[in-house]
Amino acid sequence: MLYVTGGRQRASAERQEEWHRFAGALILGCESDGGGVRPLVDYQSPREVCPDDQPSVVFKAGSRCGDELHVCTQTEVLRYRLPECHPLGHLSLPFFNDLHHVTPTPWGTRLVAVTGLDMVAELSPDGVLLRGWDVLGGEPWQRFSRDVDYRRVATTKPHLSHPNAVFTIADDIWVTRFEQRDALCLTRPRLRIDIAIERPHDGCVFDGLVYFTTVDGHVVKADPQRGEVLAVWPLAPLMGCGAPLGWCRGLKVVGEDQVVVGFSRLRWTRFSENVAWAKSRLRSALRVAAHVRPEPTRIVALDLRHGEVLWQANLEDQGMHAVFSIL
Repeated sequence: MLYVTGGRQRASAERQEEWHRFAGALILGCESDGGGVRPLVDYQSPREVCPDDQPSVVFKAGSRCGDELHVCTQTEVLRYRLPECHPLGHLSLPFFNDLHHVTPTPWGTRLVAVTGLDMVAELSPDGVLLRGWDVLGGEPWQRFSRDVDYRRVATTKPHLSHPNAVFTIADDIWVTRFEQRDALCLTRPRLRIDIAIERPHDGCVFDGLVYFTTVDGHVVKADPQRGEVLAVWPLAPLMGCGAPLGWCRGLKVVGEDQVVVGFSRLRWTRFSENVAWAKSRLRSALRVAAHVRPEPTRIVALDLRHGEVLWQANLEDQGMHAVFSIL
């Protein structure tokens, strides 16, 4: 079973910013061959951990640890028991703003990408802040105040870095940095992976290597110890898609160079620099087709080595309009 995290957008959300766009946080279950997508969780955040004005409620990226699923909303970290996603725990701290990923560590703590504060936090199981990193190398609280409840702040954009995914390799902690187009080791900052082609999401460790997505539709494989990119796969030619693929985000590595990738339907955003690649792709598509509609939100299984699409599953049929992680 695959578990897909994301959100259901509001009916009036087509031209709303992301921090107002989503009306419900969703987890869908999908059979490993792409069949039988079904809803498992439809969640609403408590009002006291949200901004007052039309808050966005969506599950960002999570992690699976044995029979537990760890996932975050904009302002919360939640745990569920698999396979049926029985709720186990809930945590929300005042500095949580625009969380993008949560993952347990092998040593029993939890790492959280606090994207709204350009920070990564390490928490004890009961929510005590153990360590924090400004992902740009400064002091964690230099730009932000410890006295503000950032859960009540709709957005702190534009972000200077926008950390997306956190992962561990041995004792080291890594983070992907959207604006810097790289992955950085927080515990040994001399270690860095340059992902120059576009802004990255995800960061999935498999057999000692790390796989990333880029928002314009690439999968990148890298050696973290050498800081070297080993392979880059552009997905548009592989998928033979005339329309823009969508916002590429969400990655599960199921075997060597075999992956399941998420694509969210392209939508309007005021931060147009983040989708300049999409505008370019759309213009190119319009030159060859009179009518091009964006592809739906979906997950796609790919054999990268052999250039094959194995299966696809439409998520909009179950009300999911944006996908953030595949677990």
